[in-house]
Amino acid sequence: MTEKYDVIVIGAGPGGMTAALYASRANLKVAMLDRGIYGGQMNNTAEVENYPGFKSIMGPELAKKMYESSTQFGAKLLYGSVTGITVDENGTKHVKTDSDEYEAEAVIIATGSESRKLGVPGEEKYSGRGVSYCAVCDGAFYRNKRVVVVGGGDSAIEEGLYLANLCENVNVIHRRDELRAQKILQDRAFANEKMSFTWDSVVTEIIGDDMKVSGVKVHNKKTGEDSILEANGVFIYVGTTPMTEPFKDLGITDENGWIVTDEHMETKIAGIYAVGDVRQKFLRQITTAVGDAGIAGQEVFSYLQMKK
Repeated sequence: MTEKYDVIVIGAGPGGMTAALYASRANLKVAMLDRGIYGGQMNNTAEVENYPGFKSIMGPELAKKMYESSTQFGAKLLYGSVTGITVDENGTKHVKTDSDEYEAEAVIIATGSESRKLGVPGEEKYSGRGVSYCAVCDGAFYRNKRVVVVGGGDSAIEEGLYLANLCENVNVIHRRDELRAQKILQDRAFANEKMSFTWDSVVTEIIGDDMKVSGVKVHNKKTGEDSILEANGVFIYVGTTPMTEPFKDLGITDENGWIVTDEHMETKIAGIYAVGDVRQKFLRQITTAVGDAGIAGQEVFSYLQMKK
């Protein structure tokens, strides 16, 4: 039998949990759907320093606090991988997962984004055997070893600093001659004796033996020189890709897969909203996801009131 809700929130990261909080506090019947544990990318973040109310807090701890808050008014967390959404002639949304189907008058998509792959030889082969996209998850395996971090944005430098507390050396490989990370993160990285930098360079291959990574092949874009950097681990932070594959048939995404909304977080389909990192937007942070979700949670209530 199909379970029915007023609102289904797809995703239980900071955006999804905040949306569930606002909608359930308005006395709506709310379910959050996620394929794994609540928290999203916060579970992969060592330390959060830019969320109001906390001078510093570990990502998983913030996720736990948000979850406790989001479920206090009755919102339920359900597990499943969403495979698609259809809308019937009455405007009811049918959300299909790999094992169940749910109905709701409104849907809030908060599926976020995932780490972009380099797409070079060796990346897939050594995934989980030296290639990682999460320093918090895997950093402990490289204690007192040499690693490289690929990227130059906030995530790359934040995770590089985390790794520097564990590793003998962290070599940041960046395709430009300056970092894109916030100035405060750059200052910390440049001041850290365990961090070094390989500029104007791209990784062309990840190499190793049958069991583990031994290094990376690097091409310098300015000099044309190719070289090999020895490393026991490779941590990749080169951007993100929206997790919108289940929604592509709805026609609500741009050419790059990000969901397009108006200022009320509503897509071009009435009653379907999107919040957080999955949206077409400039800044993707916990704070912006929470802000989006507060708006969406209130807009969903207004939308359902008008339908009565």
